[in-house]
Amino acid sequence: MKPVVNKATPAALAVLRQATALKPLRKKASDGLLPSAAHIKASPNSDHNTGLAVDLTHDPKQGIDCAEIFEKLKEDARVEYLIFQGKIWSKPRAKEGNRNYTGSNPHNKHLHISIKPELSKDTSPWFWWLNQPKIVNQVVSKVMPIPAKKAYSAEVCTCCRVHSNTK
Repeated sequence: MKPVVNKATPAALAVLRQATALKPLRKKASDGLLPSAAHIKASPNSDHNTGLAVDLTHDPKQGIDCAEIFEKLKEDARVEYLIFQGKIWSKPRAKEGNRNYTGSNPHNKHLHISIKPELSKDTSPWFWWLNQPKIVNQVVSKVMPIPAKKAYSAEVCTCCRVHSNTK
Protein backbone atom coordinates (compact mmCIF):
# COMPACT_ATOMS: atom_id res chain seq x y z
CA MET A 1 0.00 0.00 0.00
CA LYS A 2 1.22 3.48 -0.86
CA PRO A 3 1.48 5.72 2.20
CA VAL A 4 -1.43 8.10 2.72
CA VAL A 5 -0.44 11.74 3.14
CA ASN A 6 -2.40 14.54 4.82
CA LYS A 7 -2.06 17.08 2.04
CA ALA A 8 -1.68 17.17 -1.70
CA THR A 9 1.55 18.23 -3.36
CA PRO A 10 1.95 21.85 -4.50
CA ALA A 11 1.78 20.80 -8.17
CA ALA A 12 -1.52 18.95 -7.64
CA LEU A 13 -3.03 21.88 -5.76
CA ALA A 14 -1.88 24.20 -8.52
CA VAL A 15 -3.93 22.33 -11.14
CA LEU A 16 -7.22 23.07 -9.38
CA ARG A 17 -6.30 26.58 -8.30
CA GLN A 18 -5.09 27.56 -11.76
CA ALA A 19 -8.19 26.07 -13.42
CA THR A 20 -10.40 28.06 -11.05
CA ALA A 21 -8.40 31.23 -11.60
CA LEU A 22 -8.78 30.84 -15.38
CA LYS A 23 -12.44 29.80 -15.28
CA PRO A 24 -14.02 30.90 -11.97
CA LEU A 25 -17.48 29.61 -12.93
CA ARG A 26 -16.32 26.10 -13.76
CA LYS A 27 -18.00 23.13 -12.12
CA LYS A 28 -15.99 21.39 -9.42
CA ALA A 29 -18.18 18.38 -8.60
CA SER A 30 -15.60 15.80 -9.65
CA ASP A 31 -12.50 17.68 -8.49
CA GLY A 32 -10.37 15.62 -6.14
CA LEU A 33 -7.00 15.50 -4.48
CA LEU A 34 -6.80 13.20 -1.47
CA PRO A 35 -8.70 9.90 -1.28
CA SER A 36 -11.63 9.03 0.93
CA ALA A 37 -11.40 6.03 3.28
CA ALA A 38 -13.38 3.99 0.74
CA HIS A 39 -10.97 4.93 -2.04
CA ILE A 40 -7.98 3.95 0.10
CA LYS A 41 -9.55 0.57 0.84
CA ALA A 42 -10.47 -0.07 -2.79
CA SER A 43 -7.26 1.34 -4.29
CA PRO A 44 -4.42 1.11 -1.76
CA ASN A 45 -1.79 1.98 -4.39
CA SER A 46 -3.53 5.03 -5.84
CA ASP A 47 -1.44 8.11 -6.54
CA HIS A 48 -4.14 10.04 -4.68
CA ASN A 49 -2.78 8.44 -1.48
CA THR A 50 0.58 10.13 -2.02
CA GLY A 51 -0.82 13.53 -2.99
CA LEU A 52 0.60 13.10 -6.49
CA ALA A 53 -2.76 12.88 -8.28
CA VAL A 54 -5.51 15.34 -9.04
CA ASP A 55 -8.93 14.99 -10.65
CA LEU A 56 -10.17 17.95 -12.69
CA THR A 57 -13.89 18.22 -13.46
CA HIS A 58 -14.80 18.13 -17.16
CA ASP A 59 -16.83 21.29 -17.85
CA PRO A 60 -16.45 22.33 -21.49
CA LYS A 61 -19.37 24.79 -21.25
CA GLN A 62 -17.36 26.87 -18.76
CA GLY A 63 -14.03 26.45 -20.55
CA ILE A 64 -12.47 23.41 -18.86
CA ASP A 65 -12.55 20.90 -21.70
CA CYS A 66 -10.72 17.86 -20.39
CA ALA A 67 -10.53 16.31 -23.86
CA GLU A 68 -8.35 19.24 -24.95
CA ILE A 69 -6.44 19.30 -21.66
CA PHE A 70 -5.78 15.53 -21.90
CA GLU A 71 -4.01 16.09 -25.23
CA LYS A 72 -2.12 19.26 -24.25
CA LEU A 73 -0.80 17.92 -20.92
CA LYS A 74 1.04 15.15 -22.75
CA GLU A 75 3.63 17.86 -23.42
CA ASP A 76 4.06 18.69 -19.72
CA ALA A 77 7.17 17.19 -18.12
CA ARG A 78 5.39 16.90 -14.75
CA VAL A 79 2.83 14.39 -16.04
CA GLU A 80 3.37 10.70 -15.34
CA TYR A 81 0.02 9.56 -16.79
CA LEU A 82 -3.46 10.83 -17.70
CA ILE A 83 -6.86 9.10 -17.69
CA PHE A 84 -9.99 10.44 -19.39
CA GLN A 85 -13.06 8.97 -21.11
CA GLY A 86 -11.86 5.39 -21.08
CA LYS A 87 -8.35 6.21 -22.32
CA ILE A 88 -5.01 6.24 -20.53
CA TRP A 89 -1.78 7.82 -21.70
CA SER A 90 1.53 7.56 -19.89
CA LYS A 91 5.01 8.98 -20.41
CA PRO A 92 6.76 5.59 -20.22
CA ARG A 93 4.45 4.18 -22.92
CA ALA A 94 3.95 7.38 -24.93
CA LYS A 95 4.89 5.67 -28.21
CA GLU A 96 1.78 3.49 -27.83
CA GLY A 97 -0.46 6.56 -27.76
CA ASN A 98 -3.79 6.52 -25.99
CA ARG A 99 -4.60 3.05 -24.74
CA ASN A 100 -7.91 1.64 -23.59
CA TYR A 101 -8.41 2.11 -19.87
CA THR A 102 -10.20 -0.82 -18.31
CA GLY A 103 -10.60 0.42 -14.75
CA SER A 104 -14.02 0.37 -13.11
CA ASN A 105 -14.28 4.15 -13.45
CA PRO A 106 -13.79 5.32 -17.04
CA HIS A 107 -13.18 8.88 -15.83
CA ASN A 108 -15.91 10.42 -17.99
CA LYS A 109 -16.66 13.26 -15.56
CA HIS A 110 -13.09 14.24 -14.80
CA LEU A 111 -9.51 14.06 -16.01
CA HIS A 112 -7.11 12.19 -13.74
CA ILE A 113 -3.59 13.64 -13.72
CA SER A 114 -0.74 11.80 -12.00
CA ILE A 115 2.37 13.83 -11.31
CA LYS A 116 5.99 12.68 -11.26
CA PRO A 117 7.31 12.74 -7.67
CA GLU A 118 10.46 14.66 -8.58
CA LEU A 119 8.34 17.49 -10.04
CA SER A 120 5.71 17.60 -7.28
CA LYS A 121 6.70 21.12 -6.18
CA ASP A 122 6.54 22.68 -9.64
CA THR A 123 3.58 25.08 -9.70
CA SER A 124 4.34 26.70 -13.04
CA PRO A 125 1.30 27.16 -15.32
CA TRP A 126 -0.57 23.95 -16.11
CA PHE A 127 -2.71 25.57 -18.79
CA TRP A 128 -0.03 27.56 -20.60
CA TRP A 129 -1.95 27.64 -23.90
CA LEU A 130 -4.91 29.48 -22.33
CA ASN A 131 -4.99 33.19 -21.52
CA GLN A 132 -3.62 34.23 -18.14
CA PRO A 133 -6.28 34.69 -15.45
CA LYS A 134 -7.23 38.07 -14.04
CA ILE A 135 -5.29 39.03 -10.90
CA VAL A 136 -8.46 39.03 -8.77
CA ASN A 137 -9.27 35.47 -9.90
CA GLN A 138 -5.74 34.35 -9.00
CA VAL A 139 -6.11 35.75 -5.49
CA VAL A 140 -9.58 34.26 -4.96
CA SER A 141 -8.49 30.83 -6.20
CA LYS A 142 -5.63 30.74 -3.68
CA VAL A 143 -7.93 31.32 -0.72
CA MET A 144 -10.65 28.89 -1.82
CA PRO A 145 -10.69 25.64 0.17
CA ILE A 146 -9.41 22.52 -1.51
CA PRO A 147 -11.90 19.66 -2.06
CA ALA A 148 -12.75 17.70 1.06
CA LYS A 149 -11.80 14.03 1.22
CA LYS A 150 -15.50 13.12 1.19
CA ALA A 151 -15.91 14.87 -2.15
CA TYR A 152 -13.65 12.32 -3.82
CA SER A 153 -15.56 9.26 -2.63
CA ALA A 154 -18.19 9.48 -5.38
CA GLU A 155 -16.15 7.65 -7.99
CA VAL A 156 -13.67 4.92 -7.21
CA CYS A 157 -11.34 3.20 -9.61
CA THR A 158 -10.55 -0.30 -8.40
CA CYS A 159 -9.50 -2.57 -11.21
CA CYS A 160 -6.57 -1.12 -13.10
CA ARG A 161 -2.88 -1.66 -12.74
CA VAL A 162 -2.42 2.01 -12.00
CA HIS A 163 -4.61 1.97 -8.88
CA SER A 164 -4.70 -1.65 -7.76
CA ASN A 165 -2.13 -3.49 -5.73
CA THR A 166 -1.54 -6.09 -8.47
CA LYS A 167 1.27 -4.52 -10.47
